[in-house]
Amino acid sequence: MNPQNQQLMMYFRSVDTDGSGALEADELQRALTNGDWSPFSLDTVRMMIGMFDRDNSGTIGFDEFVSLWKYIEDWKQIFWRFDADRSGSIANNELYNALQAFGFKITRQIVDAVVNKIKILEGAKRFRDIGGISFDRFIYSCVLIKNLDDTFKQKDQDRDGMIQLNLETFIILSLKN
Repeated sequence: MNPQNQQLMMYFRSVDTDGSGALEADELQRALTNGDWSPFSLDTVRMMIGMFDRDNSGTIGFDEFVSLWKYIEDWKQIFWRFDADRSGSIANNELYNALQAFGFKITRQIVDAVVNKIKILEGAKRFRDIGGISFDRFIYSCVLIKNLDDTFKQKDQDRDGMIQLNLETFIILSLKN
């Protein structure tokens, strides 16, 4: 095992409070912090478990944790690249620029809707105090848009940017994201 993975193994074991060899959301949350040392939100942690849980156990094993950690480090670099004012939070226009750079064909209205969703999840007062989206909510936003984009593309057979859905399909697809 390389030195970085050895260090990650020690960190993994320190948050694996029940010694099961797998992290549930509350344990993983203890391992993940924003730049200001505040913990990631459980919404973001659960979304990341859904993304990295390859064996569908509902937990993150060590190999999955290593993959997740690499993604977080990559996201951190991107976050700081687009946090133009170095405030430690991403404003709407900065999120728009980041998502555009990722190749998502989105509008400012979509970004506003994502930010409004985050404002509800965070609570308006806390959101106002932060002045934008924290690092974990940046990850949440990117993963949310990616999941929605992937889901849409699965249904857009002719790649014309249009799909037809009945109510049941719409609800099922929405609940998956």
